[in-house]
Amino acid sequence: MTATGAADAWIRRFHPKPDGRDLLACFPHAGGSASYYFPMSAALPDRTDMLAVQYPGRQERRAEPLIGSVDELADRATESLLPLRGAALSLFGHSLGASVAFEVARRLEQRGVRVRALFVSGRRPPSLHRPDNAHQADDRALVADLLADGGIPDAAALDPEIVQLVLPVVRNDLRAAATYTYRGSGNDLTCPVVALTGDRDPKVTVAEARGWASHTTGPFSLRVFPGGHFYLLEHWQAVVRAISDELGDR
Repeated sequence: MTATGAADAWIRRFHPKPDGRDLLACFPHAGGSASYYFPMSAALPDRTDMLAVQYPGRQERRAEPLIGSVDELADRATESLLPLRGAALSLFGHSLGASVAFEVARRLEQRGVRVRALFVSGRRPPSLHRPDNAHQADDRALVADLLADGGIPDAAALDPEIVQLVLPVVRNDLRAAATYTYRGSGNDLTCPVVALTGDRDPKVTVAEARGWASHTTGPFSLRVFPGGHFYLLEHWQAVVRAISDELGDR
């Protein structure tokens, strides 16, 4: 099952599984692209077909204008997923992607589309706002922050051309994350919510990640992995098992 028309630009399929009974739409972090989820796509079982979401302004969409707000990203991504309303659709987002996935889940449920599960990784719940001005840092400080978090490989940080390509995208996305305003009052969803986090993530504590429970009337669970903000890079297989455990139970 595939989306059609202009919406196709929003979806990448790395390992198509036409017979898969589950669809998992994955939303990237600030500065990230659909290809970040290639290792997860390769590791998913045959029953789960991944749809990696590609935001404008990166990779094959690099000529398109960047989108500078979580709400607009969510609006546009929702439209790309609506043709799949009859499928068993779950959403996964990391960092900024968790906020976008959450807002997409809200929009889908408001339109009567069942979301099988929402997986939110490396992100505080939307009701827990903390000021973050990382997007206002100078280039040197921003690169240092990305290196510290694991958001950019060491080799890429040494290449001035790569840095100049990446930083505008990162800065745009960090601004979108920082200016995102939650317009709910809790119990926003009815679907199960699974929060995933690294035990040494400087951007979200385990206690903060547990706060996602207040955003659904459905089941909630928390999975904690060794590592920092990009714990996924070392634990793709364990993350896939957590996803499969959840989807296998429903």
